[in-house]
Amino acid sequence: MFLLSHIPVAQKPVSGENRATGPQALRRAWTVAVLGILLLPAAAAAGGLFSTATETPSEPVKVRVLWSQDAARPDDLVALAVVFDIADGFHINADRSQLKPAGDFNPVPTSVTVTAADEGLTVERPRYPRAEPIKADYVAKPVMSFAGRAVVYLPVKVAPQAAPGSRKVTLKVTYQTCDARSCRFPRDVTLSAAIDVVAADAAVNPTNADIFAGFNRKGAATDGGGVRFDLFGWNFSVDTTGGVGLGLVLMLLVAALGGLLLNFTPCVLPMIPIKIMSLSQSAANRRRCLILGISMSLGVVFFWLALGSVIAFVSGFTATSQLFNYPVFTLAVGLIIALMAAGMGGWFSVSPPQFVYRFNPSQESLPGSFALGVLTAILSTPCTAPFMGAAAAWAASRHWGITMAVFVAIGMGMALPYLLLSAFPALVSRVPRSGPGSELVKQVMAFFMLAAAAYFIGTGLASLLAEPPAPPGRSYWWVVMGFCAAAGAWLAWRTWKVTADTGRRVFFTILGLLVVAGSLYGGVRLTDRGPIDWVYYTPARLEKAFEARKVVLLDFTAEWCLNCKALEQGVLHDPRIVERLKGNDVVAMKVDITGKNPVGRAMLKKAGRLTIPLLVIYDRRGKPVFNADFYTVEQVLAALQDAGVKP
Repeated sequence: MFLLSHIPVAQKPVSGENRATGPQALRRAWTVAVLGILLLPAAAAAGGLFSTATETPSEPVKVRVLWSQDAARPDDLVALAVVFDIADGFHINADRSQLKPAGDFNPVPTSVTVTAADEGLTVERPRYPRAEPIKADYVAKPVMSFAGRAVVYLPVKVAPQAAPGSRKVTLKVTYQTCDARSCRFPRDVTLSAAIDVVAADAAVNPTNADIFAGFNRKGAATDGGGVRFDLFGWNFSVDTTGGVGLGLVLMLLVAALGGLLLNFTPCVLPMIPIKIMSLSQSAANRRRCLILGISMSLGVVFFWLALGSVIAFVSGFTATSQLFNYPVFTLAVGLIIALMAAGMGGWFSVSPPQFVYRFNPSQESLPGSFALGVLTAILSTPCTAPFMGAAAAWAASRHWGITMAVFVAIGMGMALPYLLLSAFPALVSRVPRSGPGSELVKQVMAFFMLAAAAYFIGTGLASLLAEPPAPPGRSYWWVVMGFCAAAGAWLAWRTWKVTADTGRRVFFTILGLLVVAGSLYGGVRLTDRGPIDWVYYTPARLEKAFEARKVVLLDFTAEWCLNCKALEQGVLHDPRIVERLKGNDVVAMKVDITGKNPVGRAMLKKAGRLTIPLLVIYDRRGKPVFNADFYTVEQVLAALQDAGVKP
C-alpha cells in the first residue's frame, strides 16, 4: 500500500557538494511536497487506498428499436418494436392501462409516445405486452410489471402515395426500473428509427423474426391482452388472449349489449315508434306479427353482417363511421328515407312502380319489414353506443370470422327490442290500427323521417363543401329542425280534427307545441358554435401548443356524429369546464373529421381509436392523461386538474 509516509521530504543538510543553501533547500522541499500532493491520488489509487472516481453501476435496462422489414412499399403495414431487455432481478412498471393502485406507492408507468413521424407514415397506438404481478418489499400488493424481455409494437402504415425515400419515426420512451427492494428515478429516452420507402414493385424482406413472432399484423385494439371498455367512469376489460374461448364469448355478449344500446341513441330512437305503429297493424294476428318482427330483425342483422364483411375483406375500411367518408352514401340514404317518408305519409303525387310499395315501411309486408330493419340499422351508423365502439374496433383487427361474428352480435343486440315487441303483440295493441288516428300517427312519423332525410342530405353536402381545418357549415340543421317542428304542429292541429275527446285534444296539443318549442331550441343550439373558443386541429397547431407547455383538450367530432354533439352540449359546455378552458395555460382543440380530412383521421388513429366520439387530454409535457369516448363533467374536470390546469 502506498501511504502518505512514503512521500519524500527534505532531509537535514549534509556537508559537501550536496549541501544546499537555506533558500534552495526551502524551494526543493516545497517542490517535493507539491509533487507528492499531485501524485498522491494516482499513487493511492494504484495502491487501493481510494478511487479517483465513483464507479457507475451498469444500467439494468437496455432499450432499442427494430423494424419488422428492411424496407417498406407504399400502402404497406410494417411494425416498429421497442425492445426492453431487462436484467435478472429487475423489472419495469407496466403501462398505465395495466397498473393498479398500490397503496402509497405511485409507480411511474412505462410509456411509448410518438413525438414525430415523417410525412407518409401513420403510427398507430402502441401495443404493450401482457404484464405480470411482481412482489416487492416496498409495497404490500404485487405491482404489475414487465421483466426479462418486453416488446412494445407500433403498427406503422405507409401512405399509398408515399414517394421513395427515407422516413423517420421519433419516440419518447419513459420507464422506471425497480428491483425487489427499491425503485430508481424514472428515465426518459429519445429513440429514432428510419426506414426506406421503396417502389411498389420492389422486393422487401422480413427482419428480426424472433422479435416480431408475437406481432399480429391485423392487430388488436387491446392493452396488455385485454380490451378496455369505459362508460362514464365505469370501466372493465375483457381478456381476449385465449383465442376462441371465454374471452370471445364475453366479447360477443358485450357487442350485443352495445347493439341493444344503439336503439337509445339519438340516431335510432325515432324509429321505435315507427316500428311500434307498423307492428300494431298486425297485432291481432300473433303469428303474422311475429313473422314481420323476425323479418325486420333479419334486416337489421343483414346490414351489420354486410358491414362486417366490408370491414373484414376491404383493405383500409376499419370503422362503421367510414361510410360517411363518402358523401354519395349519405346523400343516397337521405333520398331513400325521403321517398319512404313520402310513402308513409301518403304524399305520392305520382304513382311509383308497384315494387316501391312493397318496401314501404307503412305496408305490412315481409319486404317492407326487412327494408325497415335495414333502414333502422343504417340510421344507427352516425352514432356509437357504449361498449359497441371498442368491440367493433377490436373486431376490425381480428380474423375475418371473428370480425363477422362480432358484427352479427351487434345486429342481434340491436334487433332484440323489435323481436320482443313482435313476440308479445299485447305491448303494442293499444296503438290505433286504422282510421284517422292511425293515419295521423303515420303522418307525424313521416315528418320525422323527412327530418332524418334532411339530416343525411345536409351532412352529405357539408362533407362535400368542407375545407379542413375550417369547421363545416351547420345551416342544414334549420331544415332538420323545421321538419321536426312541422311534425309537432301537424300533431297539435290534426288532433282537433280526428277526435272530440277533450283530454286527448289537450294532451296531444301540448305535446305538439312542446315538439315545436324543442325543435326551435334545438335549431339555435345546434347552429351555435358554443361558449368554447375552439382551435381547429392541424399538426402544426398541436405541436405549437406542446412547445408552449400548454395543456391540450382534444375533441374528436364530425357533423354526422350526434353522440359527439350530445356530449359537447351536455358535458363540455358545462360552465365549470368552460371556465377552465378560458385560461392561458390550456388550449381547446377540435378535430373535425367531416368529409375528406386524412390528417384528422390520422390523429384519431394515433390516439388509438377508430370511432368517435373521443376526448383526449394532454398534460404540459404532451403526455395523454385522459382518453375516453363517453365521459362525465366530473371526469373531465379531474383530468384537466391532473394535466395541470388550476381550478
